[in-house]
Formats: sequence, C-alpha cells, structure tokens
Amino acid sequence: MADAPAPRVDGVPPFDGVPPFDWGLLEPAAALGDGAADDRVLEALVAVEQALIGAWADLDGSPTADVPVFRAAAIDRGRLVEGARDAGVPIIALVEQLREQAGDAAGLVHRGATSQDIVDTALVLVSRDSLARAGDALAEAADAIAGLAARHRSTPVVARTLSQPAEPSTLGASFAGWLDGVQSAREAVVALAAQGFPVQLGGAVGTGAAFVRASGRADAPAVLRAGVASRLGLADPGRAWHTDRGAVLAIAGAAARVCAVGGRIGRDLALGARDGLLRPASGGGSSAMPHKQNPVDAVILSANGVRAPGLLATLHAAALSSDARPAGEWHAEWQAWRGLLRLAAESAGVLDHALAELIVDVDAGREGSSTDGVDAEAAAAVVDAALARYRGKTR
Repeated sequence: MADAPAPRVDGVPPFDGVPPFDWGLLEPAAALGDGAADDRVLEALVAVEQALIGAWADLDGSPTADVPVFRAAAIDRGRLVEGARDAGVPIIALVEQLREQAGDAAGLVHRGATSQDIVDTALVLVSRDSLARAGDALAEAADAIAGLAARHRSTPVVARTLSQPAEPSTLGASFAGWLDGVQSAREAVVALAAQGFPVQLGGAVGTGAAFVRASGRADAPAVLRAGVASRLGLADPGRAWHTDRGAVLAIAGAAARVCAVGGRIGRDLALGARDGLLRPASGGGSSAMPHKQNPVDAVILSANGVRAPGLLATLHAAALSSDARPAGEWHAEWQAWRGLLRLAAESAGVLDHALAELIVDVDAGREGSSTDGVDAEAAAAVVDAALARYRGKTR
C-alpha cells in the first residue's frame, strides 16, 4: 500500500519526504508560536554557524569576501532529519550540508566547535526573539487591562473565594490584580533582555582547547566567543556555561511566568463567561450544541497555563546533569525549552486578543447576588495603586 501524501497546509509545505510534524491541528494558537517552530530553529542553527565562521575570519585576519554565506532555505530537511536520527543530534548532518555550501572553505565550517555550542546558542536566539514577541503582546494586554480597571474602578460585583460568593468588591479591583500579574510577567521578560541572552561557546568539553590548537592563540576561546556574540546580538558571559543550566532555567522561568498569568486570567474569563459578566465578542461553537458560544481564548489560556509547569519541571530535572555533557539530560531540554517559548508567545498573543474583544456586562454579573455594602473606597484604592505602578513602569 502506498504511503499517504503528506498533509498540505498553507505556508507549511511538506519537506523533502518529511511531512511537517506539528502544523496546528491540535495546537489552536500555533501561528502565534511559530517563532519557535522547526524552521526558525534551523535558521538559528545556521546563523550560529555563520557567526562562528565570521568570528574565525576576524581572528585570522581573513578578508570578509572569503567568508562563505550559508542559506538555511537550501538545507535538505529530509536528509537533516535522517542524520539527526542517526547521530541523536542534528548538527552533524547540518555541518555536512553547510560544508557542501562552503565549497573550498569547507574546512572552516564548525571549526573547533561542538554540537552543544550550536544548539544552545540557537535556542538562546529563538528565546530572545520569542520572548520579545511575548513581551510586546503583554504590553498591549496591560494597556487594555489598565483601561478596564480605570473604567470599572467603582463597578460593584460580588467577589468569590473558594468558588463561593464572598463579599462585595469592584470589578476594577479584579482587573487591578490582572494588571499587576501581567506587569510582573512582562518585567521578568524585560529583565532577561536587559541582562542579555548569553552565547554558548566552549568546544568539546567547555575548555575551548580546539580553538587554541587551531589558532595557536591562548586567547582564541575568548576572542571567538566575543565575536560570535557580537555577530548574533547576544551577550558574552565571559565563560562557557554548558554544564551550568542557569541561563536555560532563567529563560524557562520567564516563559512560564507568561503562561501562568495568562492561565490565571483565562480562568477568570472562563468563569466570567459562565454567568455573562465577561464574555467574548465572538466565540467557538459546539459540534453537539449549536447554541453555544464558547470562550475559546479563555480555554487556550487556561490550557497553556496547565501545560507549562510540566515543561518547566523537565528543564529543572535536566539541569541535574553529569560530566561535561550528559547522556540524555541535555537532549531532554530541547523540546521542553522551545515548547515553553511557544506557549509563552501563544499565551501573550491570545491574551491580547481576548482583552481586545472582551465585553463586560455588569448587569449579568449582578444577577442573583447583592452588592450592598461594597467598600468602594478600599477597592478604588487598590485600583489606583495598581494603575500608579503600571504608569510608573509602562513602556
């Protein structure tokens, strides 16, 4: 029986004999997380190899014109995937193809480096760009929430604790909590960018010995690391961090924060849609109940919030590795790392969309509950404090 043809999705053509693994069938917000997709990772891998060969040219004093220019689009994906299966890492097959592109300069490709240098640095590049995208979406979301908080500063509602009606409060106070959460997550992303996303370059076991041997210069590891960092717009940490996964955990932690705040607001949006207080201007239908208008954004946000902790746990577990490169822990990081980036970008984008089309129906929210006795002054103070923090830290 002949193999079924690879599925075709707009913008996602099948690779050479390798159908796209994940094109959004079970990932409703996949387009928002495409900054961490395979093609983006491949582009980043090629960019790191390009930066390394350029840094070597600077070190050797070679003319810029002699440096080969690599094309990620020319990489044979099927061959790359086959090589990754054989070697357990994609870099060997990638380097083989880049050396073919380099022609007479093939010997300069991947000179002195190891697979971990390229994969770690590429994922840092993807992290920088994905989290920047998430941070921009969070900024838009914060703007929307600040407007909601100000507008409903004194709108009375009954707050709930442990799922039950507690005491009267204001809708603005609830929105103030959202605002603080979004701002906190955004600050974590901004702090990472301010600190600088670090390049990784250490060679086979992190000492850079191959760089020294190939150049005859004791300072080659430091010079090459700085050169690669500069070419990629990354930070030079002044060392190799191949066995210290603190940088990975910091990136993962910021991404997980985005998913957590999105999930927390998603839960509120879903519960608000149940009684009509908070509902989307548009929503998803039901295959069995045509009358329904499901709060799709709220569902996606909640789901991503549930998914993220497991990925974060994988990265923390993998950080307890061994030797100069462990057999399995480092490899376990790859999908968890880029999965968190994907979820963070999705969550921030979906949150922005959910808030942009949010309808607040105050009358629906009051049905069946009394808001008598609300301490409007105390609630308003909470809102004003949150707005003051927001205005003091906004872009």
